[in-house]
Amino acid sequence: MTVGAAQHDSAESPGPWHPPSARERLQILNETRTVAVVGASSNPARASYFVATYLLSSSTDYIVWFVNPQEQSILGRPVYPTLADLPESPDLVDVFRRASDLPEVAAEAIAVKARTFWAQLGLWNDEAAEAAHAAGLHVVMNRCLKIEHARFAGGLHLAGFDTGVINAKRPIRPGPRPD
Repeated sequence: MTVGAAQHDSAESPGPWHPPSARERLQILNETRTVAVVGASSNPARASYFVATYLLSSSTDYIVWFVNPQEQSILGRPVYPTLADLPESPDLVDVFRRASDLPEVAAEAIAVKARTFWAQLGLWNDEAAEAAHAAGLHVVMNRCLKIEHARFAGGLHLAGFDTGVINAKRPIRPGPRPD
């Protein structure tokens, strides 16, 4: 299966799931237009809040929806109780839930015909990965969407902050060149 293919033909066997390479993750991010953050929180101390602020910033051009039945509004945006309640099917489902909850969220992502199931740092569940992969979704486990996006966009500082484009070129300074 190529990364660009979203759903498998039911007669086609996808084979065992393997974590995508960096190049495949970049392609997934480039093909993503809409992101649903499952387990989003209005608590600024939570990782999901930090990632949400990044996804809504000018660093990305994603359409972002928040999913959490316990929240009403996050960062001034509405929060939906389930993936099925979103205005349209998300391209990527970014999950901030317990690892034991991942199979249930994967089933929801499959049901809404998402293209990618993405579990955040520290989250890994083989059952969820195999189910989503078998249904034709791209699967990323134990990776932060914000870190991966910033890494590929050239704006990742060691602390995880967006510092702008990193390059090895020296700045051009006006005036005479020293000898």
